[in-house]
Amino acid sequence: MTEEIRTLYRISYQLRQKAVEMVYHAKTGHIAPGFSMAEIIAALYFSLLRLNPDEPRWADRDRFVLSKGHACPLYYAALAKRGYFPEADLMEYRMLNSKLPGHPDMRKCPGVDMTTGSLGNGIACALGMALIGRKDRRAHYVYALAGDGELQEGIAWEAALYAGNAGLDHLILIVDRNRLQSGGSVSEIQELGDLAEKFRLNRWDTQTIDGHDIPAVLAAVETAKRRAGAPSVIIADTVKGKGVSFMENQYLWHMKAPSDQEYAQAMAELESAVKRYA
Repeated sequence: MTEEIRTLYRISYQLRQKAVEMVYHAKTGHIAPGFSMAEIIAALYFSLLRLNPDEPRWADRDRFVLSKGHACPLYYAALAKRGYFPEADLMEYRMLNSKLPGHPDMRKCPGVDMTTGSLGNGIACALGMALIGRKDRRAHYVYALAGDGELQEGIAWEAALYAGNAGLDHLILIVDRNRLQSGGSVSEIQELGDLAEKFRLNRWDTQTIDGHDIPAVLAAVETAKRRAGAPSVIIADTVKGKGVSFMENQYLWHMKAPSDQEYAQAMAELESAVKRYA
């Protein structure tokens, strides 16, 4: 394992620690949906994305849309660690008039490219951003990260159809396929079938990876960027609540604040993982 990869894994667990701390402090929020995307966010924000925290609205930056906006505690932790605002501000999560509300708001939080919350809409927003980028002859990429549960929304497939027909090769969608949503398993609530085939039929270039394997995430994004004439989707198989034993694959942790005992155990498990990659 290279030092870069070790560092990215360490960051992914540090982001998890901050997310737990934020939700514990706020006594409300989403932990498990962020944990399934931690390695993806670490790879994007600390290796892949072209950005400048000192100039959040830099015209040539890559754009990122967190379509599963409820998973924002870990996203905010990444923005803070990347330098968009002080990490001390993370304890303002969900406070009245905070720049860190329960879903990302581009009018309030530095580094947030799109306000999200209504599931499925983030994919359509990313489509629009990619269209504008092509019209303006920009070289940047637009990334969207969506949950598999939100692919039950019709707007997601309207956007997928349009993007495929338009050949938007600077649009990269990552699906965090943890197979759980707030009310239970995705398959029980609304079976999605063969996702890869659905996207291929809509003219997308398609890859399927282990979403907790950082080298696989890095390689998949680089492959997507080499594809010409089609948008790309990376279906990342993940574990909801990954990193904390009692949260893993438990849909009831979709939105739940830990008790004092649960907080202590979660932080201890995550600290052990951070030290493993030190």
